[in-house]
Amino acid sequence: MKLSWVGVVMTFVFLQGVTGFLDFNETELSLIEAYEYGVSKLNYNPLMVGLTLIQSAGAKGAVCLDGTLPGYHWHRGYGSGANSWLIQLEGGGWCNNIRTCVYRKKTRRGSSMYMEKQIPFTGILSDKAEENPDFFNWNRVKLRYCDGASFTGDSENKAAQLHFRGQRIWLAAMEDLMSKGMRNAKQALLSGCSAGGLASIVHCDEFRNMFPRTTKVKCLSDAGLFLDAVDVSGGHTLRGIYRGIVGLQGVQHNLPRICTNHLDSTSCFFPQNLISHIQTPLFILNAAYDSWQIQSSIAPPSADPHGYWHDCRLNHAKCSASQIRFLQGFRTQMLNAIKGFSMSRENGLFINSCFAHCQTERQDTWFADDSPEIRNKPIAIAVADWYFDRAGVKYVDCPYPCDKTCHNLVFR
Repeated sequence: MKLSWVGVVMTFVFLQGVTGFLDFNETELSLIEAYEYGVSKLNYNPLMVGLTLIQSAGAKGAVCLDGTLPGYHWHRGYGSGANSWLIQLEGGGWCNNIRTCVYRKKTRRGSSMYMEKQIPFTGILSDKAEENPDFFNWNRVKLRYCDGASFTGDSENKAAQLHFRGQRIWLAAMEDLMSKGMRNAKQALLSGCSAGGLASIVHCDEFRNMFPRTTKVKCLSDAGLFLDAVDVSGGHTLRGIYRGIVGLQGVQHNLPRICTNHLDSTSCFFPQNLISHIQTPLFILNAAYDSWQIQSSIAPPSADPHGYWHDCRLNHAKCSASQIRFLQGFRTQMLNAIKGFSMSRENGLFINSCFAHCQTERQDTWFADDSPEIRNKPIAIAVADWYFDRAGVKYVDCPYPCDKTCHNLVFR
């Protein structure tokens, strides 16, 4: 039995009052995502990959929030992986009103001017077979996220000089990569984490249709199963945020018609209303007690004015019995949301009972000596078994606290 592992402790700095919704859209999310690359004994020297700006994007109006060119990081495949492509859509929350979008356009999440010129490729992006056994020699691309609406918006606000062009960025990036060899792909996987995991669901069938039928195409959503959940005050915090994103950024026109034909556009930004309609094989990887959703959707400060949930939301070990019961209800809601989806033989599932968020790009959670497992299968092997049709993968963990392999995130 593996020993329980607890995430590296991090200090939170809250920008209460000053930033409003930013306290979770930017501040806490960026802290959770600081774990993205993980701590790994294996990967002390990760591959660093440079940023490529998409020069053809400007003429198409496919620009970041501040009008700068979008970009991606690409490490070329070789050998048996030369004609295989992995597209990883970056995450990073959303902006749901003018104020939060104006703030965002002065960060790497809204402008390529502030993006890192090189980033480490770890986990599913690693180039080392011992860290990424099935995808290490593929063409691996990380598409940077600078629109604030999961690559789905198409609008603008001239007064605030904001460009909401996520859909155009997505299309311009795919077109650029097609011209660089992706059109010859024999295998392709569209992946993404957090807001990028939501984007990989929304764009899954669109991605499939960019390739000939002979190309094997599948999609993976990591920590993208954002639920339309009731928060601790009885409200719907995340629905309110999503309503703002969809309305502000003109998202409704780019959501799957099969959903918008019978539900309002805000409901169709929630993956639970999309996943059973997606025709392309899809793998959902999610922590049953998603750290971001606990902190920002279920028990955000706005729904907890007296701070009863303050300690619990930062460290699950400090939750009372009744708080754990509430969180078990959230897990149940997640399992109900994937019931229809899981009926399909082609879909895959890995729902582990951890307090985590984004497990594909961190080396320690993707594939390492002590990485999380269900039925003795680490995430990297479960995903590959599903992608290459080596086995059906429908792994749902027993409820907390039974899993001793979790890399739980703890904040203080």
